[in-house]
Amino acid sequence: MTLQQEIVGNAMQMAVVSLQPGQTVYCEAGKFLFKTTNVTMETRLGGPPGGGGQQSQPGGSGSGGMGGLLRQAMGTAMQAGQRALAGESLAFQYFTTQGGEGTVGFAGVLPGEMRALELDGTRAWFAEKDAFVAAESTVDFGIAFQGGRTGRSGGEGFVLEKFTGRGTVIIAGAGNFIDLNPADFGGRVEVDTGCVVAFEEGIQYGVQRVGGLNRQGVMNAVFGGEGLSLATLEGNGRVILQSLTIESLANALRKAQGGDKQGPTGGLFSTNAQ
Repeated sequence: MTLQQEIVGNAMQMAVVSLQPGQTVYCEAGKFLFKTTNVTMETRLGGPPGGGGQQSQPGGSGSGGMGGLLRQAMGTAMQAGQRALAGESLAFQYFTTQGGEGTVGFAGVLPGEMRALELDGTRAWFAEKDAFVAAESTVDFGIAFQGGRTGRSGGEGFVLEKFTGRGTVIIAGAGNFIDLNPADFGGRVEVDTGCVVAFEEGIQYGVQRVGGLNRQGVMNAVFGGEGLSLATLEGNGRVILQSLTIESLANALRKAQGGDKQGPTGGLFSTNAQ
């Protein structure tokens, strides 16, 4: 059953979801806005059960008495531990309608757009940390750790959110979104590391230095405002970028409060000192 949802608003969008009997949607703690009285809300540490929301049946392979309960508890602890290491919320909130149709509203935490992605089970989606807003219970939420040089240099840290299964997942970002396919631009695009919102499985994500260790490379890093690295996206698939980065928003707020320490150069001369 397709999740009925509508993205409304302009500068700060929100998602209004119409739940049908038997449907469940979950969100990260802090993304819930409102609900009708016939929608129940339950907070859990674990993600959707059974891989894609398939509930274990009594007596089936997912029960197993005390052994099954122990495996379930260990799985929940591992999920919560992964999210804690990633700096994500430990809990999810689940919403289910009782009786007839119910309505639930969700939003992101930054001024910007939202997008509903439809997963058909063939391709996963990856998103920046904190992009997740809500999803059907048939969508699995996971953490993908970027290892090596990419994670250390990428600006978004070691962590990407990963969505698998079938159903609708709603994400949010800052500013306006642009959709593109690297295949339409010679197979590769280079962007500010903070501009990446989400991309399909099959897209290769990496980080490269801005220029070489020469005069122009140093000028780019020191005065260009991009620091030392750019994100690279290669392959054939859908990519979503955002026009506003969290760093640029933070710099604008500090400047408005009289605490701007960036100066006119940006780049390596930027500082978060107050």
